[in-house]
Amino acid sequence: MSTTTSHTSEPDGPAEGPARPARLIQNESTTEIPVHLLFRDEPCPAPVPLKPAVVGRRQGTGEQPRLRRPAAPAPRPVPQADPDLVERPARVLPGAVGVLAGACGAAGCVATSWWAGVLPPLVLEALRLPAHAGAGLGPGQWAAYAGAGALGLFGFGGLARGRTGRAWVLDLFGRYRGTVRRSGLLWVNPLWLRRRVDVRLRHWRSEPVPAADGDGVALRVVVLVVWRVRDTARAVLGVEDHERYLRECVEAALARVPVELPGGAKGCTDAAAEALTRLVAADAAPVGLEVFVVQPLRGSTPRGRRRDAPPPDRRPGRPAPGERAHLRRRLGGGHGDPADHAGAGRTRRLRAEGAGEGPDGGVLRGAGETAP
Repeated sequence: MSTTTSHTSEPDGPAEGPARPARLIQNESTTEIPVHLLFRDEPCPAPVPLKPAVVGRRQGTGEQPRLRRPAAPAPRPVPQADPDLVERPARVLPGAVGVLAGACGAAGCVATSWWAGVLPPLVLEALRLPAHAGAGLGPGQWAAYAGAGALGLFGFGGLARGRTGRAWVLDLFGRYRGTVRRSGLLWVNPLWLRRRVDVRLRHWRSEPVPAADGDGVALRVVVLVVWRVRDTARAVLGVEDHERYLRECVEAALARVPVELPGGAKGCTDAAAEALTRLVAADAAPVGLEVFVVQPLRGSTPRGRRRDAPPPDRRPGRPAPGERAHLRRRLGGGHGDPADHAGAGRTRRLRAEGAGEGPDGGVLRGAGETAP
């Protein structure tokens, strides 16, 4: 048994593959990708800068442009304080030193007067000093007077009484010299300028301040602010008036944050108070103020009515402005209140029907008739 196998000779030319279909997109283009880019051994490929994946509208294609997301607003610049202006303790002495220096100056003046022989006899008897003719007032005596007087003035003139909750900011010819927070009798250089500052915990209840709620309704809000002076140097020398600066910071924060008054949603009220506290504390920190609480207490609309009350022209039982004009035309064209005109017309109608008039000017109806 034999099997015959037929062999087909291969064509000499290259084999022709299936025909490539026609292009569906006329502007189609093909880009060759090198093979070595598909099999890279680098664990971290080099970053390739990419353009934003936002395309504009191509003319003549009917494609709608993609909307870009609004860019995040740039953060507000925070005021920067002078880095060299930082509170530091001033050099002061106990008050006993000033008292001793002043007493020495006074004693020097008395001794110079006795030396010059100008001390009155009564003073000599009181101090039990021996009588002395004296050499008169010469240059030496005047120099002794000047030294003793300066010592007495500096001793007694530098005495100061420190109080708890108060501080002094000291400066000499415009240069900051330090802060005194001590209490008791102290001696401070009398040439230094003293500025008293209250460093206690303070609260401020504002007057009605313009604000707005979450719906954009204009309000006038009363705000409670709890604060204190943390850095006396910046609070006194870094700004002209730190209390006025704090008030303006509160007004600026109320213009940015929607206010939720007490009585509304608990979470919204707390969130508004926290946002106000955060903004005011950030603005007041560069001038040495520490803000703890900014809490809206109550508020009202500029016209003085409640937020949920209807407008005066739309209250229940009161006609609208257009209806008022129509009633005026029907009742004779007067300019009074339409309700008064309606009452007068009703009285005339009852009188025409035979109703009497009561002693107080009211209208009496006959028996069997019921008042409407």
